[in-house]
Amino acid sequence: MLRKSEFINEIERRNFIYQSADIEKLDDLMSKKSICGYIGFDITSDSLHIGSLVQLMLLHWLDYYNHTAVALVGGGTTLIGDPSGKDETRKILNKEEIDGNISNISNIFEKFINLKKHSVVVNNYQWLSEINYINFLRDVGSKVTLNKMLTYESVKNRLEREQPLSFLEFNYMLLQAYDFYYLNKNYNCVLQMGGSDQWGNIINGIELIKKINKKEAFGITSPLITNSDGSKMGKTADGAIWLDEKKLSNYQFYQYWRNVDDANVSKFLYLFTKLPISEIEKLSKLKNKEINEAKEVLAFEVTKFVRGIDKAQEANEISNNLFKSNIVDSRVNTISIELEKISKNEFNIIDAIEKLNLIKSRSEIKRTIKSNGVKVNDSTYYEIDYSLNNFLSANEIKITVGKKKIGLVKII
Repeated sequence: MLRKSEFINEIERRNFIYQSADIEKLDDLMSKKSICGYIGFDITSDSLHIGSLVQLMLLHWLDYYNHTAVALVGGGTTLIGDPSGKDETRKILNKEEIDGNISNISNIFEKFINLKKHSVVVNNYQWLSEINYINFLRDVGSKVTLNKMLTYESVKNRLEREQPLSFLEFNYMLLQAYDFYYLNKNYNCVLQMGGSDQWGNIINGIELIKKINKKEAFGITSPLITNSDGSKMGKTADGAIWLDEKKLSNYQFYQYWRNVDDANVSKFLYLFTKLPISEIEKLSKLKNKEINEAKEVLAFEVTKFVRGIDKAQEANEISNNLFKSNIVDSRVNTISIELEKISKNEFNIIDAIEKLNLIKSRSEIKRTIKSNGVKVNDSTYYEIDYSLNNFLSANEIKITVGKKKIGLVKII
């Protein structure tokens, strides 16, 4: 159905909405005036990974349609840790670590929302650090029932598995509800968005606003995006797919999207690109070998949005050199090793793959070699002693693991 507001219409057509609270009223309100909405981000690392990309895109569309998008960094709540969707208690970070993470992550938000116009980044440590605990329990704790908190999936799952849920973490739900209440009171923020595992926290905030501020508030959650193996999107067997290029190269970032499962291509084009719906519909019809064209578009568009058009063009060029033109591109992951070390077998194929970060575990490297999954200079590697001595005729040794991962060993 066609919605009244441009924002709700856009995110609904792109399948961002999983659950919503009073979306018809919200749609009507947003069609009449600009509103303020927010999403909270845990600051447990010095970068966000692609598991946060759905939320960043939601903030982007909110900002794009001239609403105020608030990126809330959890300088206060990260000191506790969100139990939602977690099987165990998180490592507790100190304030200095969190502040360092915030400093790095704030640069990412600038790519998604216009901080020079109307959107902002705020840190909940600003108000949570000033809370008087007695007053907080009286004013907020009295408005949220334990009965209801125990019904939320994030709590039920931990209790059913008999996994510890500390009182510290349990307080997180109260603090997140307080965040929404505070932003509603001080920023006139009426919308909270988040992943589907945040539904209970969002509802708590809406009810707190109704009870204390006597105002109406709204919530939207997005569906959980998973990898092909069912694991939560953001991390792979080889590590997290970071948004920050200091933690993951542009080429590796591009290659992740270039090699997603066929079944996810259409969904990801809707969620993670700004391509017109009509163009996505055409790309979504491509099947079999032709779907590679859609994957290349996906990889380029996401890399362009997150890393910039120059970085996307560079990653695309490297990919074409390696996989289409069979040209060794020195911009791919490269290490330099002395000729003597290789000739004395002090540095072998296992060392090379490990240092190039193509496979993490040495035992897994050996298994991959035995299953003929490693190529050296485009030929399957068979050497029993794992030596690289037979490949010293050139100044570079090209190592390929599977169809996707490539690294270069420069001989010096």
